[in-house]
Amino acid sequence: MDSETEALIETLAGRLVCRNCPAMNTRRGVNLPGRRAMIATLRTILSALFPGCLSYEPVENEDVESVRARLRAIAETLTDQIARIEAYRVLEHSRPAGFDCEGRARAVVRALFEALPGIRALLQADILAAYEGDPAAHSNMEIVMSYPGLLAVATHRIAHVLYREDVHLLPRVMSEYAHSRTGIDIHPGATIGQGFFIDHGTGVVIGETCVIGRNVKLYQGVTLGARSFQKDSEGHLVKGIKRHPNVEDDVIIYANATILGGDTVIGKGSIIGGNVWLAHSVPPGSRIFYKEG
Repeated sequence: MDSETEALIETLAGRLVCRNCPAMNTRRGVNLPGRRAMIATLRTILSALFPGCLSYEPVENEDVESVRARLRAIAETLTDQIARIEAYRVLEHSRPAGFDCEGRARAVVRALFEALPGIRALLQADILAAYEGDPAAHSNMEIVMSYPGLLAVATHRIAHVLYREDVHLLPRVMSEYAHSRTGIDIHPGATIGQGFFIDHGTGVVIGETCVIGRNVKLYQGVTLGARSFQKDSEGHLVKGIKRHPNVEDDVIIYANATILGGDTVIGKGSIIGGNVWLAHSVPPGSRIFYKEG
Protein backbone atom coordinates (compact mmCIF):
# COMPACT_ATOMS: atom_id res chain seq x y z
CA MET A 1 0.00 0.00 0.00
CA ASP A 2 1.28 3.46 -0.84
CA SER A 3 2.23 5.91 1.91
CA GLU A 4 -0.51 8.43 1.07
CA THR A 5 -3.26 5.82 1.40
CA GLU A 6 -1.73 4.53 4.64
CA ALA A 7 -1.67 8.05 6.07
CA LEU A 8 -5.29 8.55 5.05
CA ILE A 9 -6.28 5.30 6.77
CA GLU A 10 -4.50 6.37 9.97
CA THR A 11 -6.43 9.65 10.01
CA LEU A 12 -9.74 8.06 9.03
CA ALA A 13 -9.52 5.30 11.64
CA GLY A 14 -9.18 7.91 14.38
CA ARG A 15 -12.16 9.85 13.08
CA LEU A 16 -14.39 6.77 12.72
CA VAL A 17 -13.81 5.52 16.27
CA CYS A 18 -17.10 6.45 17.92
CA ARG A 19 -17.09 6.31 21.69
CA ASN A 20 -20.62 7.63 22.23
CA CYS A 21 -22.11 6.97 18.82
CA PRO A 22 -25.78 5.81 18.76
CA ALA A 23 -25.12 3.89 15.53
CA MET A 24 -22.33 1.70 16.90
CA ASN A 25 -23.08 -1.67 18.46
CA THR A 26 -20.01 -2.81 20.41
CA ARG A 27 -19.25 -4.29 23.80
CA ARG A 28 -18.03 -0.88 24.91
CA GLY A 29 -21.67 -0.15 25.71
CA VAL A 30 -24.38 -2.82 25.32
CA ASN A 31 -23.83 -5.47 22.69
CA LEU A 32 -27.22 -5.68 21.01
CA PRO A 33 -28.12 -8.75 18.97
CA GLY A 34 -27.27 -8.08 15.34
CA ARG A 35 -29.92 -7.78 12.67
CA ARG A 36 -29.00 -11.15 11.15
CA ALA A 37 -29.36 -12.83 14.55
CA MET A 38 -32.82 -11.33 15.07
CA ILE A 39 -33.91 -12.45 11.60
CA ALA A 40 -32.60 -15.95 12.32
CA THR A 41 -34.78 -16.04 15.44
CA LEU A 42 -37.83 -15.04 13.39
CA ARG A 43 -37.11 -17.76 10.84
CA THR A 44 -36.81 -20.33 13.62
CA ILE A 45 -40.18 -19.31 15.08
CA LEU A 46 -41.78 -19.46 11.62
CA SER A 47 -40.31 -22.93 11.10
CA ALA A 48 -41.97 -24.03 14.34
CA LEU A 49 -45.33 -22.77 13.06
CA PHE A 50 -44.85 -24.37 9.62
CA PRO A 51 -42.69 -27.48 10.26
CA GLY A 52 -40.66 -28.55 7.24
CA CYS A 53 -42.14 -25.88 4.97
CA LEU A 54 -39.62 -23.06 5.22
CA SER A 55 -36.35 -24.95 5.57
CA TYR A 56 -34.11 -26.67 3.05
CA GLU A 57 -34.97 -30.18 4.20
CA PRO A 58 -38.31 -31.77 5.08
CA VAL A 59 -38.87 -32.74 8.68
CA GLU A 60 -38.54 -36.50 9.13
CA ASN A 61 -40.89 -36.80 12.07
CA GLU A 62 -42.46 -34.18 14.32
CA ASP A 63 -42.73 -35.70 17.80
CA VAL A 64 -43.30 -33.97 21.10
CA GLU A 65 -39.65 -34.17 22.11
CA SER A 66 -38.34 -32.56 18.91
CA VAL A 67 -40.89 -29.74 19.23
CA ARG A 68 -39.94 -29.33 22.88
CA ALA A 69 -36.24 -29.08 21.98
CA ARG A 70 -36.94 -26.49 19.28
CA LEU A 71 -39.02 -24.39 21.66
CA ARG A 72 -36.30 -24.53 24.31
CA ALA A 73 -33.73 -23.28 21.78
CA ILE A 74 -36.05 -20.44 20.70
CA ALA A 75 -36.72 -19.49 24.33
CA GLU A 76 -33.02 -19.38 25.19
CA THR A 77 -32.04 -17.31 22.16
CA LEU A 78 -35.00 -14.96 22.39
CA THR A 79 -34.51 -14.36 26.11
CA ASP A 80 -30.88 -13.41 25.50
CA GLN A 81 -31.77 -11.06 22.64
CA ILE A 82 -34.57 -9.29 24.50
CA ALA A 83 -32.45 -8.94 27.65
CA ARG A 84 -29.74 -7.22 25.58
CA ILE A 85 -32.33 -4.90 24.02
CA GLU A 86 -33.69 -4.02 27.46
CA ALA A 87 -30.13 -3.35 28.71
CA TYR A 88 -29.66 -0.97 25.81
CA ARG A 89 -32.86 0.82 26.81
CA VAL A 90 -31.40 1.28 30.30
CA LEU A 91 -28.31 2.77 28.69
CA GLU A 92 -30.38 5.24 26.65
CA HIS A 93 -32.58 6.06 29.70
CA SER A 94 -35.89 4.70 28.39
CA ARG A 95 -35.69 2.14 31.20
CA PRO A 96 -34.76 3.07 34.78
CA ALA A 97 -31.35 2.20 36.21
CA GLY A 98 -31.44 -1.21 37.87
CA PHE A 99 -34.25 -2.45 35.61
CA ASP A 100 -34.57 -6.26 35.66
CA CYS A 101 -33.72 -6.86 32.00
CA GLU A 102 -33.43 -10.64 32.32
CA GLY A 103 -36.73 -10.96 34.19
CA ARG A 104 -38.50 -8.77 31.68
CA ALA A 105 -37.08 -10.83 28.81
CA ARG A 106 -38.33 -14.06 30.37
CA ALA A 107 -41.80 -12.55 30.82
CA VAL A 108 -41.94 -11.46 27.18
CA VAL A 109 -40.89 -14.91 25.96
CA ARG A 110 -43.61 -16.49 28.09
CA ALA A 111 -46.16 -14.08 26.61
CA LEU A 112 -45.09 -15.01 23.08
CA PHE A 113 -45.17 -18.73 23.81
CA GLU A 114 -48.62 -18.42 25.35
CA ALA A 115 -49.74 -16.65 22.16
CA LEU A 116 -48.26 -19.19 19.70
CA PRO A 117 -51.28 -21.56 19.61
CA GLY A 118 -53.53 -18.57 18.89
CA ILE A 119 -51.11 -17.31 16.23
CA ARG A 120 -51.15 -20.70 14.54
CA ALA A 121 -54.98 -20.70 14.58
CA LEU A 122 -55.04 -17.21 13.06
CA LEU A 123 -52.60 -18.29 10.35
CA GLN A 124 -54.72 -21.31 9.49
CA ALA A 125 -57.64 -18.91 8.94
CA ASP A 126 -55.36 -16.66 6.86
CA ILE A 127 -54.32 -19.62 4.69
CA LEU A 128 -57.96 -20.60 4.17
CA ALA A 129 -58.83 -17.00 3.24
CA ALA A 130 -56.05 -17.00 0.65
CA TYR A 131 -57.12 -20.35 -0.80
CA GLU A 132 -60.78 -19.37 -1.00
CA GLY A 133 -60.02 -15.85 -2.20
CA ASP A 134 -57.59 -16.64 -5.01
CA PRO A 135 -58.70 -18.84 -7.95
CA ALA A 136 -55.01 -19.26 -8.87
CA ALA A 137 -54.28 -21.08 -5.59
CA HIS A 138 -54.12 -24.87 -6.08
CA SER A 139 -53.35 -25.94 -2.50
CA ASN A 140 -52.76 -24.73 1.01
CA MET A 141 -49.11 -25.80 0.75
CA GLU A 142 -48.65 -23.55 -2.29
CA ILE A 143 -49.84 -20.63 -0.18
CA VAL A 144 -47.55 -21.48 2.75
CA MET A 145 -44.47 -21.96 0.60
CA SER A 146 -44.86 -19.23 -1.99
CA TYR A 147 -47.37 -16.49 -1.15
CA PRO A 148 -45.67 -13.26 -0.04
CA GLY A 149 -48.82 -12.13 1.74
CA LEU A 150 -48.72 -15.07 4.12
CA LEU A 151 -45.04 -14.54 4.94
CA ALA A 152 -45.74 -10.87 5.70
CA VAL A 153 -48.81 -11.65 7.82
CA ALA A 154 -47.16 -14.56 9.68
CA THR A 155 -44.22 -12.33 10.52
CA HIS A 156 -46.59 -9.60 11.63
CA ARG A 157 -48.53 -11.89 13.95
CA ILE A 158 -45.30 -12.79 15.77
CA ALA A 159 -43.96 -9.23 15.77
CA HIS A 160 -47.27 -7.82 17.01
CA VAL A 161 -47.14 -9.88 20.21
CA LEU A 162 -43.63 -8.62 20.95
CA TYR A 163 -44.63 -5.04 20.14
CA ARG A 164 -47.66 -5.33 22.42
CA GLU A 165 -45.22 -6.39 25.17
CA ASP A 166 -43.37 -3.07 24.73
CA VAL A 167 -40.43 -4.58 22.87
CA HIS A 168 -39.88 -2.39 19.80
CA LEU A 169 -36.50 -3.03 18.17
CA LEU A 170 -36.90 -6.77 17.60
CA PRO A 171 -40.39 -6.64 16.02
CA ARG A 172 -39.38 -3.71 13.83
CA VAL A 173 -36.42 -5.69 12.50
CA MET A 174 -38.74 -8.65 11.88
CA SER A 175 -41.28 -6.50 10.05
CA GLU A 176 -38.64 -4.83 7.90
CA TYR A 177 -37.23 -8.24 6.99
CA ALA A 178 -40.67 -9.28 5.75
CA HIS A 179 -40.96 -5.92 3.97
CA SER A 180 -37.66 -6.48 2.17
CA ARG A 181 -38.70 -10.00 1.15
CA THR A 182 -42.28 -9.27 0.07
CA GLY A 183 -42.69 -5.56 -0.61
CA ILE A 184 -45.42 -5.52 2.06
CA ASP A 185 -44.87 -3.03 4.89
CA ILE A 186 -46.92 -3.83 8.01
CA HIS A 187 -46.02 -1.96 11.17
CA PRO A 188 -45.93 -4.41 14.11
CA GLY A 189 -48.27 -2.16 16.09
CA ALA A 190 -51.17 -2.71 13.66
CA THR A 191 -54.02 -4.93 14.90
CA ILE A 192 -55.25 -7.46 12.33
CA GLY A 193 -58.14 -9.91 12.66
CA GLN A 194 -58.33 -13.47 11.37
CA GLY A 195 -58.86 -14.47 7.77
CA PHE A 196 -56.66 -11.65 6.44
CA PHE A 197 -55.51 -11.99 2.82
CA ILE A 198 -53.18 -9.74 0.86
CA ASP A 199 -53.35 -10.71 -2.83
CA HIS A 200 -50.14 -10.09 -4.81
CA GLY A 201 -49.06 -7.69 -2.10
CA THR A 202 -46.31 -5.51 -3.53
CA GLY A 203 -46.54 -1.95 -2.25
CA VAL A 204 -49.06 -2.55 0.56
CA VAL A 205 -48.50 -0.24 3.56
CA ILE A 206 -50.32 -0.68 6.89
CA GLY A 207 -49.59 1.87 9.61
CA GLU A 208 -48.92 1.42 13.32
CA THR A 209 -52.36 2.35 14.70
CA CYS A 210 -54.40 0.68 11.98
CA VAL A 211 -57.10 -1.75 13.18
CA ILE A 212 -58.29 -4.34 10.67
CA GLY A 213 -61.25 -6.63 11.32
CA ARG A 214 -61.99 -10.19 10.25
CA ASN A 215 -61.99 -11.52 6.70
CA VAL A 216 -60.49 -8.44 5.08
CA LYS A 217 -58.87 -8.65 1.65
CA LEU A 218 -56.33 -6.17 0.25
CA TYR A 219 -54.76 -6.01 -3.18
CA GLN A 220 -51.35 -4.66 -4.18
CA GLY A 221 -50.49 -1.03 -3.61
CA VAL A 222 -53.07 -0.37 -0.87
CA THR A 223 -52.04 2.23 1.72
CA LEU A 224 -53.68 2.44 5.14
CA GLY A 225 -51.82 5.49 6.32
CA ALA A 226 -51.80 8.74 8.28
CA ARG A 227 -53.36 11.92 6.93
CA SER A 228 -51.00 14.27 8.76
CA PHE A 229 -48.53 14.28 11.64
CA GLN A 230 -49.58 16.30 14.68
CA LYS A 231 -46.85 18.39 16.35
CA ASP A 232 -46.52 19.78 19.86
CA SER A 233 -45.85 23.41 20.80
CA GLU A 234 -42.12 22.94 20.18
CA GLY A 235 -42.61 21.47 16.73
CA HIS A 236 -41.89 17.85 17.69
CA LEU A 237 -44.03 15.03 16.34
CA VAL A 238 -46.65 13.80 18.82
CA LYS A 239 -46.34 10.04 19.23
CA GLY A 240 -48.76 7.47 20.58
CA ILE A 241 -51.93 8.91 19.03
CA LYS A 242 -54.34 7.24 16.60
CA ARG A 243 -53.16 8.13 13.09
CA HIS A 244 -54.31 5.31 10.85
CA PRO A 245 -57.75 4.07 9.76
CA ASN A 246 -59.95 1.26 11.02
CA VAL A 247 -61.16 -1.31 8.52
CA GLU A 248 -64.14 -3.33 9.72
CA ASP A 249 -65.02 -6.97 8.93
CA ASP A 250 -65.53 -8.34 5.41
CA VAL A 251 -64.05 -5.35 3.57
CA ILE A 252 -62.32 -5.62 0.17
CA ILE A 253 -59.89 -2.90 -0.89
CA TYR A 254 -58.67 -3.03 -4.47
CA ALA A 255 -55.29 -2.13 -5.94
CA ASN A 256 -53.62 1.22 -5.24
CA ALA A 257 -56.41 2.56 -3.02
CA THR A 258 -55.24 5.01 -0.34
CA ILE A 259 -57.14 5.38 2.94
CA LEU A 260 -55.86 7.90 5.46
CA GLY A 261 -56.56 9.21 8.94
CA GLY A 262 -56.97 8.02 12.50
CA ASP A 263 -60.67 8.88 12.58
CA THR A 264 -61.43 7.18 9.26
CA VAL A 265 -63.54 4.00 9.47
CA ILE A 266 -64.34 1.74 6.54
CA GLY A 267 -67.66 0.17 7.46
CA LYS A 268 -68.32 -3.56 7.51
CA GLY A 269 -68.79 -5.23 4.15
CA SER A 270 -67.65 -2.24 2.11
CA ILE A 271 -65.83 -2.47 -1.22
CA ILE A 272 -63.24 0.18 -2.01
CA GLY A 273 -62.28 0.26 -5.69
CA GLY A 274 -58.85 0.63 -7.22
CA ASN A 275 -57.08 4.03 -7.13
CA VAL A 276 -59.61 5.50 -4.69
CA TRP A 277 -58.34 8.20 -2.29
CA LEU A 278 -60.29 8.33 0.98
CA ALA A 279 -59.74 10.55 4.01
CA HIS A 280 -63.19 10.17 5.58
CA SER A 281 -65.34 7.36 6.95
CA VAL A 282 -67.84 5.37 4.89
CA PRO A 283 -70.81 3.45 6.33
CA PRO A 284 -71.20 -0.33 6.26
CA GLY A 285 -71.96 -1.80 2.87
CA SER A 286 -70.49 1.13 0.92
CA ARG A 287 -69.31 0.80 -2.68
CA ILE A 288 -66.67 3.43 -3.41
CA PHE A 289 -65.13 3.67 -6.88
CA TYR A 290 -62.83 6.07 -8.67
CA LYS A 291 -64.55 8.04 -11.43
CA GLU A 292 -62.54 10.12 -13.89
CA GLY A 293 -63.65 13.69 -14.45
